[in-house]
Amino acid sequence: MGKSLTRRDEDYSKWYNELVVKADLAENSSVRGCMTIKPYGYSIWEKIQAELDKKFKETGHQNAYFPLLVPKSLFEAEEKNAEGFAKECAVVTHYRLKNDEDNPGKLKVDENAKLEEELIIRPTSEALIWNTFKNWIQSYRDLPLKINQWANVMRWEMRTRLFLRTAEFLWQEGHTAHTTKKEALEEAELMNNIYAEFAEKFMAIPVIKGLKTESERFAGADETYCIEALMQDGKALQAGTSHFLGQNFAKAFDVKYTGKDGKQDYVWATSWGVSTRLMGALIMTHSDDNGLVLPPNLAPYQVVIVPIFKNEDQFAQISEVAQQIKADLQEKNISVKFDDRDTHKPGWKFAQHEMQGVPLRIAIGPKDLEKGTVELARRDTLEKSFVEQENLVNTIQSKLEEIQNSLFDKALKYRDSHITEVDTYEDFKKTLDKKGGFISAHWDGTAETEEKIKNETKATIRCIPENTDNEEGKCIVTGKASNKRVLFAKAY
Repeated sequence: MGKSLTRRDEDYSKWYNELVVKADLAENSSVRGCMTIKPYGYSIWEKIQAELDKKFKETGHQNAYFPLLVPKSLFEAEEKNAEGFAKECAVVTHYRLKNDEDNPGKLKVDENAKLEEELIIRPTSEALIWNTFKNWIQSYRDLPLKINQWANVMRWEMRTRLFLRTAEFLWQEGHTAHTTKKEALEEAELMNNIYAEFAEKFMAIPVIKGLKTESERFAGADETYCIEALMQDGKALQAGTSHFLGQNFAKAFDVKYTGKDGKQDYVWATSWGVSTRLMGALIMTHSDDNGLVLPPNLAPYQVVIVPIFKNEDQFAQISEVAQQIKADLQEKNISVKFDDRDTHKPGWKFAQHEMQGVPLRIAIGPKDLEKGTVELARRDTLEKSFVEQENLVNTIQSKLEEIQNSLFDKALKYRDSHITEVDTYEDFKKTLDKKGGFISAHWDGTAETEEKIKNETKATIRCIPENTDNEEGKCIVTGKASNKRVLFAKAY
């Protein structure tokens, strides 16, 4: 498997970048800021996608697909949204190339093929979708309308990092329309809760649910709900957002419905999404200096079987037992890979599967055949034990559950020990510098103070946590009255 990883405590950023490449998850492509997601990485994304898609459909949403290109005039229709994304837009201006007479074999833009109206490569799809909803919604009978799309979007990021921030990324974006404000708010909260449940139960990542401040909201939203996670380097990562859009987009695109009383009114809207950034969260929450650590619920395969043999006869005997174990595990819906490659030695395979975070590894050699045992190794703790073959299926089932729960508990313990309450700006800066993590502090509610803290410390308000009790206090910067603590952190 080559050189080992840079240690996390030496250079966390370097460790992360090396891990993504060495675990065969993704690599930089020939397009600036864009990545190629490799089969192993994509199979994790497929598992994320499948589970979320199931949850969306269970809550009454349907999948559709909308165009990649958005006419500039539509993009401009909702001003705040257009303004919020303007700096990140890639724009199509021409529709044809032609031969360059001055440079044979080269092409150049055909200036006669200039588009009448420029097209934006979608950074998000509200504009196009709401223009479409206008044709789909006439009456209260058409509502609620609950649509989701799995798609790629482009935001021309200057500083990129695999999975965490790329110019093009994959995501899902939900867009819904409702008859009442109450229903739309309930929808926005519901989807944030679905994201939180998925993060905790499948990704084994504890999250804090809350609301974004006005300056951190999605452009064009009245409220943004979010889930915030904490990575091992003490930085926060926004793992999902759900937006209550009020009637802003309905008014911008003139989307009205006729109610039961025959009167017309604008619909109420939401949008919500998670992206391949979740892959970054998964890597940074659980992995260690030996490579990737995957929760069993999202591992491409939960168990790998590695045969150890010296000759063809031994390999044939071991293979027979391995294939039977594989079949028994698959019967219990456990995904298994039998690594029977003869091109690599067992030690190399062990290193590869450790780097790729396979939750459990079974090794079978000639002595194991004699004893009726196998060696079972856990990826999360690196513990090894010998297990009798007849008890193997039950042992593996309980170990996988144990690993899933253990990863969550470990991440929760780290997160909870990195939430620090402070009451002075001095302590705030000291904690941020020496400990990191979430800092719980009073804030006077103004954008000016929020901006000052951001400029001076690079920490932002990650969220106003939900279900927190009111607590009278004073803003750490201005000393003005505050009735609730908010969570600050440096973030990805």
